[in-house]
Amino acid sequence: MSTNPKIHKHHVEGKNLFYSILLNSVITIAQVIGGIISGSLALISDALHNFSDVLSLIFSLVAHKLSRRKASTSQTFGFKRAELIAAFINASTLIIVAFILIYHAVFKLMKPEPIDSDLVIWLAFLGIAVNGFSVLLLRKDAAHNLNMKSAYLHLLTDMMASVAVLTGGLLMKYYQIYWVDSVMTLLIAAYLIVVGFDLFLKSTKMLMLFTPDYLDIKEIVREVHKIEGVRKLHHIHVWHLNEEELHLEAHLDCAENIKMSEFNSLLDEIEEVLYEKFNINHVNIQPEFQKVDPKDFIVQD
Repeated sequence: MSTNPKIHKHHVEGKNLFYSILLNSVITIAQVIGGIISGSLALISDALHNFSDVLSLIFSLVAHKLSRRKASTSQTFGFKRAELIAAFINASTLIIVAFILIYHAVFKLMKPEPIDSDLVIWLAFLGIAVNGFSVLLLRKDAAHNLNMKSAYLHLLTDMMASVAVLTGGLLMKYYQIYWVDSVMTLLIAAYLIVVGFDLFLKSTKMLMLFTPDYLDIKEIVREVHKIEGVRKLHHIHVWHLNEEELHLEAHLDCAENIKMSEFNSLLDEIEEVLYEKFNINHVNIQPEFQKVDPKDFIVQD
């Protein structure tokens, strides 16, 4: 297997996750106490979401640490897929929490009760400040890492949830519209489902080793077939090991019965094309010459 030396990896800061865990633990405790005292379901739902965030952030931090471990003879890829698993679980928890919120919101919408809006407003302000700062901490890493993006989305939705709670608190304070607490909870839940499902889908595709949506196997074949000395590229697999590593393995039927030293030169050309045109940075190719086997692009092994 070859690794292209040109790949540039973004260094993800695990310490930012740790700071976010501390901040969100504080706001979770404050919102639970405030929600019980004020009687606000939206505040308690926001606290529940925050609590799921704390667990998700801890899981993301552990996965981040594991992914940096070196490979060994028993773990030849190391723990590089740990962050994909974390992203998958975090996305799942977003969706589960959303449906729990919907259940309680609908129940309380049928029987709205007076709520201490002042406490709701102040704690919502606190939630916006804490989650907003956490979002800023993880924003850069989220653009380069699916695990960090899952943590970032948890925090971003928490900040938006706090904005919704604040809006509801102001409406309750000045207009005594107490049913808005449940409506805001439903809106929070709907948004969680939308962002959670997108992340769930992306992480599932990577865990299942699906070909990335933006790549066309036939186009890859066409480009490789332009190289002199190539007869047929077949038995192709393209997948993400993690966010940084895009792998290709295939069989290559050579046009002539060349020496291994000549194949090395041919392989260099293929690697260059795959990296420059498709950003594939790990290549594993089995050379063949007139071998009797299926020559389809995709073959069920």
